[in-house]
Order: sequence, then C-alpha cells, then structure tokens
Amino acid sequence: MIRRTIDLSPTARAGFDAILDVRSPSEFALDHIPGAINLPVLDDVERAEIGTLYVQSSKFLARRIGAAKVARNIAAHLDGALKDRDGSFRPLVHCWRGGQRSGAMAAVMDQIGWPVTVLDGGYMTWRRTVQTALYGDGADRQVVLLDGGTGSGKTALLARLAERGVQVIDLEGLAAHRGSLFGALKGQPQPSQKLFESRLFVALEGLDPGRPLVVEAESSRIGARTVPPALWAAMGRASVVELSAPVAARAAFSARVYADIAADPSALETALTRLPPHHSKETVAGWKTLAREGQVEALAAALIADHYDPAYRRMAARRDRPVLGRVEMAEVSDGALDRAADRMVATLSPQTGEGTSVSS
Repeated sequence: MIRRTIDLSPTARAGFDAILDVRSPSEFALDHIPGAINLPVLDDVERAEIGTLYVQSSKFLARRIGAAKVARNIAAHLDGALKDRDGSFRPLVHCWRGGQRSGAMAAVMDQIGWPVTVLDGGYMTWRRTVQTALYGDGADRQVVLLDGGTGSGKTALLARLAERGVQVIDLEGLAAHRGSLFGALKGQPQPSQKLFESRLFVALEGLDPGRPLVVEAESSRIGARTVPPALWAAMGRASVVELSAPVAARAAFSARVYADIAADPSALETALTRLPPHHSKETVAGWKTLAREGQVEALAAALIADHYDPAYRRMAARRDRPVLGRVEMAEVSDGALDRAADRMVATLSPQTGEGTSVSS
C-alpha cells in the first residue's frame, strides 16, 4: 500500500531511510530538501523532449514514449543506487507536485514490497514550508549579532562558539560566500536563493527559539544571495557583541583566510576592479601593484584602513543597536579566538549584565 503524507517535520523526515527526489537533475540543483537523493525518472533532455512532444504533437505519443523512458530509468536505479536496499527500506518519494513521476516510482516500489510513502504536493509542499518559516516577521527569534571590522575573525569565532554549545548560524557558510569583495569561493558556486533558504531553514529548525542565536552581522546580501525577511527582521532588532583588533592583526589574519585568492594574482586584480568608484585611480592602481607583487598582507592592511573600515564606521553610525558586550583582541590568532569565545559565552549567559567589555 502506497502511503501519502504532508508532514515534513524533522521527526517525520528522520523516520524515512531516504528521501528520493525523482525530479530532473536541473530541478534538483535549483533546490531540494537537504539530504535528499536525486534519482530522476526523466533527465533534463528527456523531460524537455516529452514536454515538447506533449504540447506540439501527440499527448498519447508523449505518454507512451515517456512511460518507456521512465520505466528504463527506474530499472537503472533499481540495479544501481537501490540495489543493496533490503525489504525493510522505507523511502519518501516526491517529484515537483507529487504527480506522475513520483507516482510511477512509488508504484514500482510498492510492487517490490517496500513500504513507500509519497509526499503530497511534492517539492512545492517543501517550498511552502520553507517560505512560511522564513518570510514572516521573525518575532520568534532572539538574535545576537557578532559585529566587527574586516579580518576580526567573526566567522572563526562563530565556529568556536558552536563548539561551546552556543546556538549559531553561519550565513556565509550556507551561502558559500565570505561576504566581501573577495568572498567568492574558488570552484564552489553559490547555491540558488531557494537552496540557500532550504539550508537555512534546516539549520534553524533544530534550534531552541528560547535561547539566543548568534549570527555574524551581515548586509542583507551575501554575495548574490539575500537573507530572508524573517531572519533579517530579527537581525534588525538584535543586540550586538563588538569584536575589535588592530589593523595589522586583522590584515595578517585576512592574508591567511584569503590565501586561495592571494595565490591567484589575476583573480585578485580582477576583484579590485569591482571596487566602488569613489576610490581614486591612483589608489586602486597602487593596490593592484601590491597584488601583482604578491604583497598580500600589505594589500589587506591598505584595504582595511582605506576601504573596509571607513565603510564599517559609516554603517555603524547609521545603526542604533544595543551593545551587549565588546571583545578586544591584540591579535587574531587561534589562541586569542579561543579565549574570546570563552569570554563571549559568559557575556551571552543570562546572568551577565549588558555592556560587558572583555579583552583577549
């Protein structure tokens, strides 16, 4: 018997041995339930071919040819990705709207004897779930922003806070972008906006809304991706922990973090061409010379002092957010970040008063 469900809660999803997304590879790449396995019953070329035949020629012929292709593809999955699954295998199957493609896969699985469940509404049920959670007013989230100038180790500190049991969300990690002019990750394109939101939804749903959530202070855009309205609204109401360190220390840290870009002088110089036009041609030319000469730390120091810090000060002047604490570091090293994380845990505890200042 083929079961049907619309329950996509974490508990419900965990009750299945696998979530099988039978849409085409391009549909899956655009967005999918994190952790799902793509077993397309029609690939992109086949789907386009059948669709064209259905619209322009014969609906009957499209169904007959489509059925043959679907049958061959399901057979290939049974002999491939699914060949080692025993009789207890409990899959959740879905396509775009829970229609013919998922129905075909589920029918075969049911005949095999697997206790298969079809997601009613398919992927669109998942998408509505994500939108409901991420497009509200964010009133259910108590957010604390980790703020500070470029190179102050905010992302590295987030990871240390997570290790200490603090609830954190790494927006840059989810968006596959480091959130700056040089933020693109080599060989790793950003996810689509929908997939970014799916990843964020899954990260948020496992957290306790009654406890503080620490996120890095970002603009509304991380590379080409936009922070969804609910979280952005909560960030706008958030208190702030400010992280600071001298320019030289931040430049040294930035040179290490961006070593991949520094190793490619042409990419580094190309990134510099995307700087805002208010910098003089002479200044930009000087920065490009540093890039060509491989003087990465000197370039980082110049950019921090003359580009990033002035922009940060302008943004800070426009914000009116309560300061929960300040963390001052003489250097941005592993040891300093560890000490800063330990002290920040105390700053975030309910027993600690606001306005705490700590140094590391």
